[in-house]
Order: sequence, then C-alpha cells, then structure tokens
Amino acid sequence: MASSTKATLIGGLAVLLWSLLALFTVGAGELPRFQLMAMTFAVAFLASFGFLLRGGWRALGVLRQPLGAWVLGVTGLFGYHFFYFLALAHAPAVEASLIAYLWPLLIVLFSALLPGASLKWFHLAGALLGFLGAALLVTGERLAFELAYWPGYAAAAVCALAWSGYSVMNRRYAQVPTEVVSGFCGVVALLAVLCHLAFETTVVPQGSEWLAVLGLGLGPVGFAFFFWDYGTKRGSLPLLGALSYGAPLFSTLVLVAAGLAASSLSLWLACLMIVGGAVLAAKDLLFR
Repeated sequence: MASSTKATLIGGLAVLLWSLLALFTVGAGELPRFQLMAMTFAVAFLASFGFLLRGGWRALGVLRQPLGAWVLGVTGLFGYHFFYFLALAHAPAVEASLIAYLWPLLIVLFSALLPGASLKWFHLAGALLGFLGAALLVTGERLAFELAYWPGYAAAAVCALAWSGYSVMNRRYAQVPTEVVSGFCGVVALLAVLCHLAFETTVVPQGSEWLAVLGLGLGPVGFAFFFWDYGTKRGSLPLLGALSYGAPLFSTLVLVAAGLAASSLSLWLACLMIVGGAVLAAKDLLFR
C-alpha cells in the first residue's frame, strides 16, 4: 500500500507540472501548434536521452521493450495532442476543451475494468465533482454546443479517449521501466515534425519564446509524462483521475498570479468543487 501511495503522489507531480502548460504556452507566442509540439518533445527527448547516457551506451538497452508498449506510449502521447489540436481547429475552444477534459473521469470509470480493481463510490463522486468544477472553470458559465461543430466535438472526444485509454492500459506494462518514455518522446517529436511540415509554416522563436519552449519541454510537455507513466503503472488510477482536475485549476491560478487572467466568483467556486472532489476521492488515503 505504501508503494502505491508513493506512486500516486509521483503521478500527482505530473498534474502540478501540467498546471504550468498555459503559462508557458502563452510565453511561446504564436508558434504553430505542431511546431511547438515537435520542439518541446525534442527537448524532453534530448534531456532524458542524455540522462540515460550517463550509464553508458549499454543503458540504452532499457529502450528494448515489447512492441505493444511502444505502440501504446506513442499513440497515447501523440494521439492526445493530435486530436486536441484537431478539435480546436474545428470547434470553439471552450466546448472542445470541456469535452477533452472528460479524460480524468474516464480514467476513473475505465479503471474499474482492470483485474482486481476496487472502484469505490467516493472515487466516482470525487471525479464527477471535479469534472463539474472544471466545467465551470473552462466555460465560465457559458456553454453553447452547436451541431455544425460536430467534427471538432468528435475529435475532442477521441482526444479524451486516447489519453484515458493510454493511462489505464499502461497498467498492463507495469514491468516496463519508465525510462522508455524517453524513446516515446523522440518518436512523438518526429511525428510532430511531419505534421508541421504538412500543415504549417515554420516560425522562428524570438527572445523569451525560446525559454518558454525549453520550460515546456522540461516540464508540462516533457518530464510530466515520466511522472505520469510511473503513477499510472503503480499508483491508484481512480485517485489520479480525480486529482487530474487540479491541472486546469492550478493552471488558471498561475495565470491569475502572473496577471494574465482575472479572478472571479466562478473561479473560486470551481476551486472549492475541484479540491472537494479530490479530497473525497482520496478519502481512504487521508482518513485511513
């Protein structure tokens, strides 16, 4: 149980890093999405690959893992971002983001399908409360689904399914070392380059935009995935799912602290709902 708690807390570090995503993305300016994705995953790959090389070339043997683990990891990381960008291109950002934020709730639901899983009522209730808080936070009490944007909504739903499916199915490869995520990042960077060349025009970063790219690659679009890999393989998936709704909350609070967003009543109400949902989902851990 102690090791599971430790792994859950490590997975929670990914949520904290993801809260910096919006701030660094704003700092990256108007860089095309797939170009930014390619650059940040390349940073994550180079940094983690360099860390692996500290053990010599033999240490790279950790990358020799089952094909299924590679397919799951690459499709999870790349698929989530690809369909999220696709959703934003074909639907309003508010509605697309809300549908995409179904992934933590889906993690809680899908985790019940795992062998020996124990999904409790407070896990589901906490995730639902967190989703309602995220909905209030993302929409700001404004929501208008229109049939004309159904391709974007569908892409957002696939995005949510891609990440929740990867997170839950990752448990099947618990024996695969987390270091293999370095290889996943390298492949995702190459795929993002191909998408960039096919759909976008290259923009050279200027000044502080380089620092934003570096920050993204070392944090929310990079090493956060190493923490998440470890947590989903060994930690409590229902609790991680509920805790994940802290990412949009912390992200908004960071923007408010940086003067890039305004405080509001709906923000603080969403804060209470998300924190309350996380505490409820962690009931057995906090009050054992």
